[in-house]
Amino acid sequence: MKIARVMVNLSLDRVFDYIIPDKFNSLVHPGSRVEVPFGKSFRNAYVVAIQDESSYPFEKLKEISDVFTEHPKIPEKLLKLADWMAEYYCCAKEQAVKTLLPASVRTGKIKSKQKKRYYINDLKLAEDFIFKHKKKKKLQCEILKQIISEPGIPEESLSIISKSFKTILKKLIKENLIKEESVDFYRNPFENRQIIRSAPPTLTEEQKAIVGEILTHLEQNPNSPGTFLLHGVTGSGKTEVYLQILNKIISSGKDAIVLVPEIALTPQTTDRFRARFGDNISVLHSSLSDGERYDEWMRIYRGKVKIAIGARSALFAPFRNLGAIIVDEEHEPSYKQEESPRYNARDMAVMRGKFENSLVLLGSATPSLESYYNANIGKYKLCELTKRVDNRLMPQVTVIDMRVENKSTSKLFSNTLINAIHKRIIDGEQTIIFLNRKGFATNMTCLSCGWNAECQQCSVSYTYHKERQSLSCHLCADIKPAPLVCPSCGDKQIRMTGAGTEKIEIICKKIFKNAKIARMDAETMTGRDKYEKVLSDFRTGKIQILIGTQMIAKGLDFPNVTLVGIICADISLHIPDFRSEERTFQLLTQVAGRAGRGDRPGEVIIQTFNPSNPAILFALKHDFKSFFNYEIDVRKKFFYPPITHMLALYFKSKNEDDIIKIADQLIVDLKPFLNKEIHITGPTPAPIPKIKGNFRYIILFKGNKLGLIKKQLKYLIYSKYKNKNVLIYADSDPVSLAK
Repeated sequence: MKIARVMVNLSLDRVFDYIIPDKFNSLVHPGSRVEVPFGKSFRNAYVVAIQDESSYPFEKLKEISDVFTEHPKIPEKLLKLADWMAEYYCCAKEQAVKTLLPASVRTGKIKSKQKKRYYINDLKLAEDFIFKHKKKKKLQCEILKQIISEPGIPEESLSIISKSFKTILKKLIKENLIKEESVDFYRNPFENRQIIRSAPPTLTEEQKAIVGEILTHLEQNPNSPGTFLLHGVTGSGKTEVYLQILNKIISSGKDAIVLVPEIALTPQTTDRFRARFGDNISVLHSSLSDGERYDEWMRIYRGKVKIAIGARSALFAPFRNLGAIIVDEEHEPSYKQEESPRYNARDMAVMRGKFENSLVLLGSATPSLESYYNANIGKYKLCELTKRVDNRLMPQVTVIDMRVENKSTSKLFSNTLINAIHKRIIDGEQTIIFLNRKGFATNMTCLSCGWNAECQQCSVSYTYHKERQSLSCHLCADIKPAPLVCPSCGDKQIRMTGAGTEKIEIICKKIFKNAKIARMDAETMTGRDKYEKVLSDFRTGKIQILIGTQMIAKGLDFPNVTLVGIICADISLHIPDFRSEERTFQLLTQVAGRAGRGDRPGEVIIQTFNPSNPAILFALKHDFKSFFNYEIDVRKKFFYPPITHMLALYFKSKNEDDIIKIADQLIVDLKPFLNKEIHITGPTPAPIPKIKGNFRYIILFKGNKLGLIKKQLKYLIYSKYKNKNVLIYADSDPVSLAK
């Protein structure tokens, strides 16, 4: 008798044993979806293991009631990865397993789309019919002729012959002249996107050396290729290194995953990869329709493609012979999931590589301090591209001190930047203007009584949007009409302070009246088509000035961009987070790297009120190593990552007193599991102390041996404190505390 250990989707963080009936013995495997009696009902579950005996008495065990044989099975190595994820990121095992499958596959509600195709049953009979009835049954004969000339013709191709084509088809089937077959129809996200195949270019000496080093290492260590960090300056050709490595992986019969951080990068990335590998590419990201996502996932599952490209969820593409995982722009915070399980796709890629003996290649012009530190201590192998392709120069960077700039047309634009943009317009070149804040203004304040437009549910100010005359909270998504007079005193003296991309766009249209301008942020890019349209128009020169947030700051390659203007470069320095200088350096360096990628030299103008800040000074010189050495000393002093690991424990409740009581008690419960190397801060109010009406507190644990703490925390969260009025959740290796 065999026992199946199954996981029911109830966030109980436990498995249950069921007897496998003899009739299902050959059908039940780890990863299979089954139906089990659970309480007074039946529930779907996934089998995570099969064993010979149970820890429970046999008389208490129930039997599996059904097996979904048509449902895809989760590969065993992915199940092991989910186990690791649940332990490391302090989440329920059910949540980890659930993450492995997109909802379109997991729920079973989406099916393969089918199309009807038609074939001739007997050619002689069909020809005789046409000869005999060509005058009396013209439409039937026309349809028969079409099917003879195009066997397997789809239904819609016959609709042009007659509006009543379906009735005619039924008659022809009844007379045994034709037959109908239903075939799976692929919902193609690449439809109408024509790609011209490309050949590999000649590599630079640095590229050639790195490709050779990685491939040699692969040959010598096929069962433990490990992790490489590719640190290459912007425009140095990191993507071509990826393509050359992947070509070798695919040629050896193995599969590969390529992760990109932003959906905006996906069309450009997939175009380049499809130009090299054709239809051997599948794409996975949130902007696909459910049907497209289902079909793309199933193509991977059925072995129809060799490469999956997408955002963080593409990491779980169900390949069974994985040879490589590439993480482009590995430093990006968007690789971190903000809901349980709060995994970082970059770090999970390293773990999946270990489980599957696959090469992991992390790439960035501005690596995360964690990855570069791991390379320095020998955990990763470091490769560096120090020069741009074709020996193009790095852009010239100028810093404008906005504290002394007082003669410009606009307080947000220096004269230097305005003149530089005018020159690009005259010369037929393009400009990118970067401001990492959306909306028109970040504060609405009454000058008479001091009233400030704050969200009542969250401890943040509303953002003002001029185009729709509204106030919105970017935390709880509350939207309300912007008042014309002060709601508190009735005065009309309401001032808008702070600037966002919407305001920059309006100012640009006033200053550069005849220029073609577009804005790219979370509010304007509401669908895949809009991303692709703006990027296509910019690439073809239909847009002269592109304004945007961080989604345009990295990865995009536009040869005609010769100027990048950075507005309010110090915004991210004011975020109360230990990574604020790191994020500032990365953003400035990445967006500066969009300039001068073609034949003409590039220029970057950074406007700031804090020109002496180290992050800005190092970005000015494109000097990552000096910034790393400076910042790592700060991290050592305060025991911050990557010197230590960090665990953030959050508490949420409508009642602040309940949080304080439970947080204090939880510290007491954890005391036996603490050691001298673990530093604890809190409980204290979180940087954003209230969201959606819930008070928020945080406890920080810093140290290099947090495994025991995590294990005990999981037990407390899912047992002792599970049904309290306070929601508790853990965030391992948080990328930001300012939330």
